Amino acid sequence: MFLKMKRLFSILFAAVLLNSCSEYQKVLKNEDVKAKYDLAEKFYNEGDYKRANRLLEQIAPKYIGKPQGERVMFFLANSYFENRDYNMAGYQFERFLKSYPKSDKAVEAGFLGAKSYYKLSPKYSLDQTDTDKALMKLQNFINTYPDAEYMAEANIMAKELTTKKERKAFEIAKQYKTIGEFDYSFLTPAVTAFDNFISDNPGSVYREDALYYKFMASTSLAMNSFDYLKKQRLTDAKSVYTVLKKYYPESGYLKDANKTLEKIDKELQNYSK
Repeated sequence: MFLKMKRLFSILFAAVLLNSCSEYQKVLKNEDVKAKYDLAEKFYNEGDYKRANRLLEQIAPKYIGKPQGERVMFFLANSYFENRDYNMAGYQFERFLKSYPKSDKAVEAGFLGAKSYYKLSPKYSLDQTDTDKALMKLQNFINTYPDAEYMAEANIMAKELTTKKERKAFEIAKQYKTIGEFDYSFLTPAVTAFDNFISDNPGSVYREDALYYKFMASTSLAMNSFDYLKKQRLTDAKSVYTVLKKYYPESGYLKDANKTLEKIDKELQNYSK
């Protein structure tokens, strides 16, 4: 009995699906804009954003300037978002806001538009042009709608993107230091890169790491310098250690840093004689 009911249900479901597909293809091909609007809304409300999107693409130009135009344009933009076509979603939400800046959906559109660009941000090791654009869109949303219900999520996304950009800058500086272990000419750029990173990102989660690696790079630079430069560079490296210890007295890096400091002090003794 159970198997018969299951089979019957499968047949009925297939029939409904076939009829739905048949209706969709029929409406998709005809010129009845109202029929397309009604079916697009039906699919959209059911969460079938792929088919809704295709119908909405066809009718959106027909509704420009009409009362339903606002609804159609929002549905179109959001169907792109739900289908994970974030390039088109971001573009369409921007169009929506330009066309309907006073819409009840303006805040949601502004947030989803910014979130679309957030979704396009690549991993930290790649070019961060899209991350810069996403940060700009998120900051614009935060400034425009400071009391929006989406503010907490917008701030979390902005922080994540900022941290991603910080990591890229930190890793570039760290790479200079790594290469500098084999080619001393890269040590000066390494120290400069860490210095710029610390200055530009005072609240970064990578600040402690940057101070430690700057100290190590500064020490290597000093130890491999000409004698007339060595004393000053050793003193500079020691100053970096002082900052690291001051701001991070419990740092896990201090054990290694202390051993390196001993080497610096031993070298500086040669200049006190």
